[in-house]
Amino acid sequence: MQLFVNSDLNDTLKTRLRQQLPADITIVFRHDLPSEQQQAAFQSADLVLGNPPPAWFTEPLPNLKFWQLDSAGFDGYKNVQQQTLVANMGDYFAWPCAETMVAGILAFYRRIPELVTLQNQSEWVGAPIRTRTGLLRNKRVVILGTGTIGQAVRQMLTGFDCDVNMLARTDPQADLHSAEELNAVLPQTDIVVNCLPGTATGFVSADVIAAMQPGSLYANVGRGSTTDEPALVEALTVGKLGGAILDVTATEPLPADNPLWTLPNVLLTQHTGGGQPDEEAGKVTQFLRNFERFQAGESLENGVELERGY
Repeated sequence: MQLFVNSDLNDTLKTRLRQQLPADITIVFRHDLPSEQQQAAFQSADLVLGNPPPAWFTEPLPNLKFWQLDSAGFDGYKNVQQQTLVANMGDYFAWPCAETMVAGILAFYRRIPELVTLQNQSEWVGAPIRTRTGLLRNKRVVILGTGTIGQAVRQMLTGFDCDVNMLARTDPQADLHSAEELNAVLPQTDIVVNCLPGTATGFVSADVIAAMQPGSLYANVGRGSTTDEPALVEALTVGKLGGAILDVTATEPLPADNPLWTLPNVLLTQHTGGGQPDEEAGKVTQFLRNFERFQAGESLENGVELERGY
């Protein structure tokens, strides 16, 4: 069998794969091949690790038997018609993403960006800042999306005694199921945390943003495409919203002339939300664990169905 590794691994992780996989498996690393040979190597693979370009799936893949994504999200492959075993990274990125959102929200309430700026300027303001601080405790929160990231955010917020509602269109355990139900509670909501996948393009529309409580916070760790960014910029510029914590934006990298760079009530975390120590090693570990299950004929950890989106 042939394994095609799309992930850009260092030499240590390449060696680990060679040592831990059976000798009869040939490993091809995309980034070791000339660009003109990469797609052909992928199309002949029996096993795949990583997220190849969606355009590569337009040709038949007669040998592909097991595909381990190296991400949690896979909305870019929603149109892929491929009958094979597929698994994503499950909640591997959920906890760091959730911590990033909670850290950003806390930073806003506790005035951390302002204090860092003052520290860089060696300027002591002190007491007047105390009157502008806020508390995360007891805040009313709506989490958009009931996937692993949304659930992790919810669990963390329980420590702050927040009143949390979750929205999902098809999850029967969600509290809200439509934009209409969401808009009805937004005037009484302090924080909205967006954990939606790319399949929810435009869900946070201008109408949703307009319905949000004045001074409330908006945090997005889902996909930038889920938010009407011009409407968000307008709401932040005029002071309709108190602030935004954005791990994702509509265009990445964010263009230098985008107003989100300079708005004082915006915290940009530059799509680093899922970052953690030994991130790439964790992807290899997940692949090796699922490969053992694949060989044994067992169900995969975090198996997904591309056409269903989960």
